[in-house]
Amino acid sequence: MSITNHQAKYFAHELTIRHAAGGVDSLSQSLFDASVDLNPHQINAALFALNNPLSQGVVLADEVGLGKTIEAGLVLSQYWAERRRKLLIICPASLRRQWAQELSDKFNLPSQILDAKTWKILQKDGSLNPLNEKCIIIVSYHYAARLEDRLVAEAWDLVVIDEAHKLRNAHRSSNRMGQVLRRALAGRKKILLTATPLQNSLMELYGLSTLIDEQLFGDERSFRQSYIQGHGSAAELKGRLKGFIHRTLRRDVLEYVRYTQRQTLTVPFTPTAQEEELYNGISALLERDKSYALPRNQRHLTGLILRKLLASSSHAVMNTLETILKRLESLQLIKRSDVDVIASLVEEDDLEQDYLEEIEEIAGDDDVIDHELLKDEINEIRLYISKARAIQTESKATALLAALNQGFEKMEAMGAPRKVIIFTESKRTQEYLSRYLAANGYKDKIVTFSGSNNDSQATEVYQGWLLENTGTDKISGSPQVDRRSALIDHFRHHAEVMIATEAAAEGVNLQFCSLLINYDLPWNPQRVEQRIGRCHRYGQKFDVVVINFLNKSNYADLRVLELLAEKFQLFDGVFGASDEVLGSIESGIDFEKRIQAIYETCRKPEEIDSAFNKLQQELETDINEKMKETRQLLLENFDEDIHDLLKLRLDAAEQRLDKVSRWFWQLTKHELQSFAAFNETNHSFELRTSIPQIAPGVYQLHKRSSAQQSGNELTNAHRYRLSAALGEWVLQQAMNRDLPLSELVFDYSSHTAKVSVIEELTGKSGILRLQKFTIESLERTEDYLLFAALDEQGNAIPAEVVQKLMQVPTQENAIHQDNQVTELLPSSTVLDGILEAERNQVEKSVNSRNLSFFEQEVSKLDVWADDLKEGLESSIKELDKQIKEVRRDAKIAVTLEEKLALQKQQKNLESQRNKSRRELFDKQDEVDERREALINSLEGKLNKKITVENLFTVQWSVQ
Repeated sequence: MSITNHQAKYFAHELTIRHAAGGVDSLSQSLFDASVDLNPHQINAALFALNNPLSQGVVLADEVGLGKTIEAGLVLSQYWAERRRKLLIICPASLRRQWAQELSDKFNLPSQILDAKTWKILQKDGSLNPLNEKCIIIVSYHYAARLEDRLVAEAWDLVVIDEAHKLRNAHRSSNRMGQVLRRALAGRKKILLTATPLQNSLMELYGLSTLIDEQLFGDERSFRQSYIQGHGSAAELKGRLKGFIHRTLRRDVLEYVRYTQRQTLTVPFTPTAQEEELYNGISALLERDKSYALPRNQRHLTGLILRKLLASSSHAVMNTLETILKRLESLQLIKRSDVDVIASLVEEDDLEQDYLEEIEEIAGDDDVIDHELLKDEINEIRLYISKARAIQTESKATALLAALNQGFEKMEAMGAPRKVIIFTESKRTQEYLSRYLAANGYKDKIVTFSGSNNDSQATEVYQGWLLENTGTDKISGSPQVDRRSALIDHFRHHAEVMIATEAAAEGVNLQFCSLLINYDLPWNPQRVEQRIGRCHRYGQKFDVVVINFLNKSNYADLRVLELLAEKFQLFDGVFGASDEVLGSIESGIDFEKRIQAIYETCRKPEEIDSAFNKLQQELETDINEKMKETRQLLLENFDEDIHDLLKLRLDAAEQRLDKVSRWFWQLTKHELQSFAAFNETNHSFELRTSIPQIAPGVYQLHKRSSAQQSGNELTNAHRYRLSAALGEWVLQQAMNRDLPLSELVFDYSSHTAKVSVIEELTGKSGILRLQKFTIESLERTEDYLLFAALDEQGNAIPAEVVQKLMQVPTQENAIHQDNQVTELLPSSTVLDGILEAERNQVEKSVNSRNLSFFEQEVSKLDVWADDLKEGLESSIKELDKQIKEVRRDAKIAVTLEEKLALQKQQKNLESQRNKSRRELFDKQDEVDERREALINSLEGKLNKKITVENLFTVQWSVQ
């Protein structure tokens, strides 16, 4: 159906108006542009985050695996669509790339990862302020803390903090990171993401609340008195948490999120005598008290890395030993070495960046060098290097061939693609396995994936991918991002085997692969879960098979595997590790150090057993039943209607997006009819006539990912979105067009569906007007499209009927305005009256809603003030109690000395109580003043600014 200029203007405004928060309409722009399936719990969480404009933020605390990143992405996308684009993401360093990839792939949002290096590069390239790059800024926790003064100066519209449980002690003055971020981001709206907002103590909830809003609870003392030591009930606390913590459980969404199972296989292997000899020699070196091989400031960390690489491959160990040898040889010459062993290993072996953050806190090297000991160590390291070099084929690599056969048999039985991802913790092991598998039947079937992806094979794949995707939106323009995309595409379409370092455990989606092999098994369960999560995620169609190796001659390896499998339940079931167990691992590297200590100090199986049992008991203590019950009581949603609510959210979203898609496609055909050739079967078009700053080529209407699997997706087409440059051009063309007075003839006889209210208008005519009504209040803007219409007898036509009328096939006829304007004047006055009544109704509704938000905030401030006052009064009561006890003791004192001492103590306590009473009155006045100041600030935000714009007036008839 072709539409008229008037319909085009109406559709364009419908697609761009800023809706009131709370309903699905307020998310329709971001939902339409996002490449995500519609999961109602994620829509619900995003709406919760957007709901109260006076709130300073929320915690989104869905259980592991339910897509908190998507929820935050929807909110960020909506902010971006509303031109509120000062957006910041703070996350662990290891997740920065994943965030950038998700924002690009799923939401078409630009981002910039900032660290010290990129900051310097941007400044060198002319950027005066790298925090103002017209994109979403992504920084690590540590770098954000370094930027405190810079962050304070920026007027952030929204700050997202991922893995926010790392800041659960932000209320403590000793928690430097939490204190810095509290100061740097005070007063900015925030979304905190964590699956584990409450792990061991209720004070963790208080800590998170201080990051969002200092007025959610009183001070630390009053919170302890109320909810840990005193009278405050769990129901009362739950009521107060309800406004700022939102949590969805896995059991709530199984109707919508269909996860497959995890299955596990263990492949045993026995090291050769050569491998055992190398292992034992290096183990002895690691256990030595005095050693230059392991620098004092990095001793435990270097030992930890070396032991893990020892379990990886002799090639990985050889490279590490060569790095250590360089350091020792430089120590021989200049008494001090500039070789940073950890930094070299992290870079050359593609290890986790987290190790680098551990170094800063440790002191430097010894100054005095024993040259005899140094010389002996150099000879010893050279011996180990030669032993490692002598090992050509490793027993674990041979076992890998058997594992691949087993795994591919499982894939064939399930009907799953013949794809496997092999994870190793070492880039050297990766290179060795690539050569070994190529020589054993997998030549031309392998692709490797690392942090740099700059080897010759990766470059060749990348260059081919660039050629294949020239002129499409697949090319982001960032070589680092595009190389990753090229390698994943190559794995999906051409290769059978991807061998990956830990870099592929972040920000890589491999739902098309359901076989995963841990060639090296990390000791950190969070890392293992991250790896498996690359394949076992939403969209995976088959059970995911996870294969682990077991060194039969190493009992500690067996216990590590048991711990990860049984305690953390990483390898079996529908979801993998639970919040309880993952949340108990506060720092992955600290946990790895505990396991390293067992390897270094325990020899016999019974000693190893005892040490692992102790570690497991400590985990059990961390995951205590009482706290689990408290968490359930406070954070879980026991509303039986949650399923109905989610169903309503989904239905509303689908109906709205169906309209958005239909309007956008009709509008595009209208505006580009002289620029492009259209294909209705797959909603694509070829832009043939150039438009300034718009790339020519094939475009395809963006569909959500489920719709893209219909087989109609064009691989080389630009994704055509509302937020795309061409989409925005189309919208502006329609919205900015001046429209003369015209007649619209609605051809109901050509309309495909029966609409009774329009059928009743057949043969009638009249006048109608569309008006845009904008209200600015509470620091946000809302737009309303208001229709007023009359028939020829002067009867008003309801606005919802006119909205339906505007969807009907229409013909536009020009009107000579000389006589018509005079005739329309009386009707025009009536239309103005109808529209004024509609505006009043909208304003009344907005005022009512804003008053509700205002009352929520005032109520919150009242409770906060009461918390502080009760805390002070409680202290005075405690002093009263102590004074009574001292008086009683003084009465029964046996000696004069005792009586005098107790009277002196009583006098001091009474003096302290009198001082506290004076302080209480002063503090009460101070709290009341602060409360009034905050209320005045809120009242200021209630002030409204109103604008009215008539979009068009037409005569109409229905035939």
